[in-house]
Amino acid sequence: MTDETADHLPARTDAAASAAAAAAAGGSGGSGENADGDTRRSIGDQSAQVDQAERSAFSRASDALQRHREPSEIWGDEREAVNIALHWAAARATVASDPKTTARSAAELHEAAGETITAGGIGAQRAMDLFDEVLLPATRASEDPMNLAYIPAAPTRAAVAFDTVVSAANVFGGMWENGAGAIFAENQVLRWLSDLLGWPADSAGVFVSGGTTGNLSALATARDHALRTRGRRPEGGWALACASTAHSSIASAARLLDMDLVTVPIDDRGHLTGDVLESTLAADPRICAVVASGGTTNAGIVDDIASVVEVAHRHDVWVHVDGAYGGAALAAPSARGRFAGIDQADSFIVDPHKWLFAPYDCCALLYRDARPAAAAHSQHAAYLDSIDRGESNPADLAAHLSRRTRGLPLWYSLATHGTDAYRDAVERCLASARTVARAIATTEHLELLLEPELSVVVFRRPGWTPEAYRRWSQRLAKDGTILCVPTAFRGEIALRLAFVNPSTDPQAVIDVLRTTMLEADEH
Repeated sequence: MTDETADHLPARTDAAASAAAAAAAGGSGGSGENADGDTRRSIGDQSAQVDQAERSAFSRASDALQRHREPSEIWGDEREAVNIALHWAAARATVASDPKTTARSAAELHEAAGETITAGGIGAQRAMDLFDEVLLPATRASEDPMNLAYIPAAPTRAAVAFDTVVSAANVFGGMWENGAGAIFAENQVLRWLSDLLGWPADSAGVFVSGGTTGNLSALATARDHALRTRGRRPEGGWALACASTAHSSIASAARLLDMDLVTVPIDDRGHLTGDVLESTLAADPRICAVVASGGTTNAGIVDDIASVVEVAHRHDVWVHVDGAYGGAALAAPSARGRFAGIDQADSFIVDPHKWLFAPYDCCALLYRDARPAAAAHSQHAAYLDSIDRGESNPADLAAHLSRRTRGLPLWYSLATHGTDAYRDAVERCLASARTVARAIATTEHLELLLEPELSVVVFRRPGWTPEAYRRWSQRLAKDGTILCVPTAFRGEIALRLAFVNPSTDPQAVIDVLRTTMLEADEH
């Protein structure tokens, strides 16, 4: 792991060449120690000169691009602030991440940063210095190849860079008349996803902030649709059904929507199935929606969607598939068979910021038939009555009105690299998970708890106490070796690895597990 320079500039080929030349010149002289010191100083001076030249060139180019923008009467001349921020963003997109866990307490950060919001401002350079040297180092790099905790993110550099474009364009993406071109591009990505689902041409969707918002909006649609089709609210209120392994956002949505949550038992392999769901629906007519998992967060398990859809629709119950993490596997032919029946589901989400290589925050929410969603979510007011409802208005399909066109970074990356590259990237993650799972199964001091269905590997270290797991996890996180945190699986403490970064080297992960988990016994 290498330290990054203060301004996060990537290494330059010409600087490296100069350094090599300086080293060669120093090596041909007499005294080794003095020559080495002179060489290091020379290399440092040359690198600083290159960095300064780059910053100056960037500023001149940025100034030239801003020459037609007059200073604001309120904000003044913001060219310096723009130059500093854009230069940092451009350099950051080319720098490797650091997997160290570096969270600090609020008290520590206040001591280091001080008061940043003041009457007169602290200036652009000071604000950027604080962000670069104090605030950002107190965060965790989600995109590092050895970050395998929770569900990390591994956005392409193209997607990250285009997120800056989206902010600079500042498009209101709620209504077609404001954001037609940007919404058109987002809709092309949603069409690609709909095709992976096998949904008809008139299916539609929208990008929202994350899976929690996507699930909430889809289930609000399901509840509203039930009221319209059944005619009245049932005695005791509405209810939704899901497995105990469903994401925590489902329970949150039920609370917010004033719906009871009915937990359906899973089979011995961890799946929600239609056979068990049948008796649950027959016993409780209040249920208007069933949530199936398209890849559970904890273990990557895909419910038996085909049987769930068949049973639910026979009872006139909406089926929502939460594919926030696992839905990306639809892009991989090797995993597509696990999603049989999803072509008949009513709604679906997938988070591109999880496994479709987009930056935070981005969730694609799709409806097989968008009319119930528009009926549930369209907002009407005097100042909105002139809106053209004949076009695609993203505000009509979720619990929002104002929105940025957050699907555009994914669009740019897909348009740049092509869907074949996305297919290959997802397949590589699946292959990495299988490789590591096989290695765990053949390692004497480790135990594989579940054959991976997607890209999550769950295992344990027999004989370890919960404290031993935590000690191992925290030590390797602080060392920057790997991020892997304890979880619970079938009532016991375990570890899980989530492979969503195609740059992760499975052999590097195997080596860490086979060595450090023996060493941790002695600490």
